[in-house]
Amino acid sequence: MKTQVKYSPSYSMLVVDLEAGEQITGEAGAMSYMSPTLEIRTRKREQSLLGTLATTLIGGQSFFVNDFVASAGPGEIGLVAAPIGDIQQMPIAPGRGYIIQKSSYIASSQQVDLDVKWEGFTKGLFGQGLFMIKVTGQGDLWINTFGAIDKHTLTAGEELIVDNFHLVAFSDSCQYNVQKVGGWKETFFSGEGLVTRIRGPGEVFLQTKNLREFTDWLWTLIGPRVQTKAR
Repeated sequence: MKTQVKYSPSYSMLVVDLEAGEQITGEAGAMSYMSPTLEIRTRKREQSLLGTLATTLIGGQSFFVNDFVASAGPGEIGLVAAPIGDIQQMPIAPGRGYIIQKSSYIASSQQVDLDVKWEGFTKGLFGQGLFMIKVTGQGDLWINTFGAIDKHTLTAGEELIVDNFHLVAFSDSCQYNVQKVGGWKETFFSGEGLVTRIRGPGEVFLQTKNLREFTDWLWTLIGPRVQTKAR
């Protein structure tokens, strides 16, 4: 399997060249184009309908994922994501996994395991519409971001405080703690809300744009027009 990310950092596309018999798994709706030698096999993200429903309601993703298999010979596929931003390839190996935002997942190779039932982040105050997947196994993972990718490498004991809407992924070797910004006044009025304190060693991936702030900005433009038409 050969891969490349084209048109970075704003309008990224993942292009995958598959040899005969190889396959890649992609988020439902991510395909831009593919060779006629590829076959699409759609499956539920979870074994039970309840599991897929919970994933969709919590993570904002589809019930399904697609396995793209080069069943009739070599072929090429282009995968894209809705956010205007970058795509990052992340090697996965035993002892080198990641915790990623569910909405950032775009694709993975066959031996990569995605634990969408992982509840590591639900045990705290984490609740700003961001839910996480634990990624383990062997192979490659591709994530997409809103804006450019900002990577930080933490040494043992080094800490970083991250706004939850900018947090995309971090190594599963890191420790974390979800907390408020200061007191309740800072939490509600600072514009920061909840943050995650991450301690190394490991890598932390951020996105440079905040989707919540972007939608709020859009509403300042279209909100008055909508309200005027509704009268």
